[in-house]
Amino acid sequence: MSIQVPGRRGLALAAVVTAAVLAGCAQEAPPSAPAPPPAAPVPSVSLSQKLLEQASAYRAYVDRAAQISPAFTDGAAVAQGLRVGESYQPDQLLRGAIAYGAVVALQDPGFREGVRTYAKDPDQRRQVAYEIMKDPAYTIGFSGSAGAAGLVVNAFTEDGRKLFDDGKAVKQAAYDVQHFAWSKAEVPGRDARLAMAKQLSSMPLEGSTDITAKLQQAVTGAEPLTLAANSAAPPYTPLVVRSMAVAALAALGYADDASLEQVMPLTAEPHSAQCLNMSKLNLYQCLAVAKPHYEDVFCLGQHVLKDTGACLLRGAGAADPDPPVFDTPRITQVSTTPTTKRPHRRKKPD
Repeated sequence: MSIQVPGRRGLALAAVVTAAVLAGCAQEAPPSAPAPPPAAPVPSVSLSQKLLEQASAYRAYVDRAAQISPAFTDGAAVAQGLRVGESYQPDQLLRGAIAYGAVVALQDPGFREGVRTYAKDPDQRRQVAYEIMKDPAYTIGFSGSAGAAGLVVNAFTEDGRKLFDDGKAVKQAAYDVQHFAWSKAEVPGRDARLAMAKQLSSMPLEGSTDITAKLQQAVTGAEPLTLAANSAAPPYTPLVVRSMAVAALAALGYADDASLEQVMPLTAEPHSAQCLNMSKLNLYQCLAVAKPHYEDVFCLGQHVLKDTGACLLRGAGAADPDPPVFDTPRITQVSTTPTTKRPHRRKKPD
């Protein structure tokens, strides 16, 4: 058997093929590492629809009650004023105040961005939200907190002053209307009137779709509220701190419907709640003993408008404009026996 030996030409061709194969192997890229997952999107600033509705109800009540006119012309006008003023449930009004305060705090750009700094990293965002829920005062450490606090303090002070000043005018009317015979007539159905006051005080407030939409726009930044106030240095009252805490959670994306169960405890504030509840108790006692219409006017001016306004003023940290009818939130011992002073009937001129 003969063996064929390739010639020089065959050997050269084989060498070329082998070199090409080896070169192809050498240039073949190693397997690439998998691409990292895309970064989690930074959540938007948001507030639960329920909190927005609570804020809307608060805003609507304050605006409505502050417009009660002291120019009463008959008993029916007094009864209508009472129905408007006494129509709030204390705990709900307080939740609405804090939710409204949160919307106000978000109107400060420095505070908003100071909190948003911690929203970019999911782990950091989660940890900061946990710290706020554990201790609302954690919010004071954010950049811009003094500016936000100033807005909240100013908002509550203005609302409290509106109610207080209107109550002062209505209370004065309790004396002025005694010039008219109708004011000295006894209120008909006094027991039913007291029962209605208690019923209206237990019913939830309702805001309006217009106010709710406006507050929603303010939260997202699409249409900010027109507010101005000086920065306020700490310490702050619990009402102000909790408003800022809810605002901070909203800026972190942790105050939406999915987080509502964790956020709602921040909308309860014991000192302000005690103040508003005492206002209601004083109102009930006043109505229980009031007989003529002018005494109902007094109950409305003092225990509906002035007392409620004073609670907001104290919640803002403002000084009491009048000697308190009940103890301030800063005092731990609170009287449980409300007292009521009724206006004396004017003497007829000689």
